[in-house]
Amino acid sequence: MLGWQMTKNSYLEMLRQLEDIIPALASQHILKRFNQIGYRFKQDGSVVTEADTDMQQAVVDVLASHWPQCQLLGEEMTVEEQQAMLDDNKAGLWVLDPLDGTSNFASGIPIFSTSIALISQGDVQLGLIYDPVRQECFSAVKGQGAWLNRSPLTLEDDRTRLNQCIAQVDLKRLPESMAVKLAALHPYASQRNFGSGALDWCWLAAGRSQLYLHGGQNLWDYLAGQLILREAGGFAQSFDGTPVYRRSLRPRPIVAAVNEALFIAWSEFLLGE
Repeated sequence: MLGWQMTKNSYLEMLRQLEDIIPALASQHILKRFNQIGYRFKQDGSVVTEADTDMQQAVVDVLASHWPQCQLLGEEMTVEEQQAMLDDNKAGLWVLDPLDGTSNFASGIPIFSTSIALISQGDVQLGLIYDPVRQECFSAVKGQGAWLNRSPLTLEDDRTRLNQCIAQVDLKRLPESMAVKLAALHPYASQRNFGSGALDWCWLAAGRSQLYLHGGQNLWDYLAGQLILREAGGFAQSFDGTPVYRRSLRPRPIVAAVNEALFIAWSEFLLGE
């Protein structure tokens, strides 16, 4: 059984298996289809491809085979069903985004990923994000560290000034006043937006940028990434000062940085009077 009987070693063993499983499935169901298939629009205007659905089913099947005790939170469920699963996850709850950055994938832009996290014992215990184009597997276990392709991932950035930094900023979901402030004052050296929220977290954890800002990420976009960043030594909160992960389906606005000094300066610039 999972849940209260799980140990730190158990979570690490699960992660090591996922580090083999997810890249193999992504190579078969995502990467081989890149630039090879079309796409369609869902009712809400978002894009979905054959790679999304096939990768989702492949991962679901493998998870059920390896860890039948765990449930999986699915996008096709009602909000009420999803929330009920979040409220009762003692036996383990997988949260999966089979293809994060579908618009990039469908447009031929090589920035997309698969993200998976496990909630158990009331918190996120492990997370993995795989970039099939670069063959980079970012992962973490709560309290045990973060890794890139199984090598330790540790932030060692001593920058203290915002004007020394690259910021990843998703502008379209920000409050208008904050977006206007950024456009007028642009306190960073330069700004990027890559189109895969999961990879945003990983590239911050790897020190490829130093600041992060998002006006509202969904659970499956941030769950694995916020753990990877935290275990690598980074800092992140929601705009109200609470931890990024809450037992809720509501999108979470996020401010994050690679070290405490930058996090404080970035938060004060964005949220201060």
